[in-house]
Amino acid sequence: MHTVKHWFNDSLIGQGVVVFGLGVGLNALLRHDEHPAMWLVQGAVYTVVVMVALVLQRRRTSRVTGASPSAVAGLLRKIRHHEVPRDPQERAVLRRLVDDQLGRIERGKRWLPYWLGAMGLVAIGLLVLGATRGSLGYALLFAAFVAVFCAWILWMRRRAVALYRDMRVALREQG
Repeated sequence: MHTVKHWFNDSLIGQGVVVFGLGVGLNALLRHDEHPAMWLVQGAVYTVVVMVALVLQRRRTSRVTGASPSAVAGLLRKIRHHEVPRDPQERAVLRRLVDDQLGRIERGKRWLPYWLGAMGLVAIGLLVLGATRGSLGYALLFAAFVAVFCAWILWMRRRAVALYRDMRVALREQG
């Protein structure tokens, strides 16, 4: 199980398999009246879009840190598990990664209230439409989903900031 988990975390193929499975499954759930071949085609399109975004993000991070794109996933795993490397060169790469990620989170903080507000406006708009059109159940379900999703975004952001700050302190203590 441990190696399968690492394969899904490190391998682009493993992550592509997960995205494809989720895409096909969601299409089958939400568009059950379409032909199953369309589920596969749409799942493949979703997979290509997500994988291109992931490759570009890993390439950008590898440029900033100086590590290979495949090594970035291992470094992120070390951050999640609070593992400080013994090798000074690897610590320097990890320090650049932590600084880059914290900088990205801080830069994104400026736009976060606007994105959350826009999501709230969409939820309120759907509630109003649901109340006037008679399908209030779906509108309430969507509004609850948006509220939970926004709370999850804030929780994950706080968790990531705490992880990166803890790793920054640990790296400073190691020298």
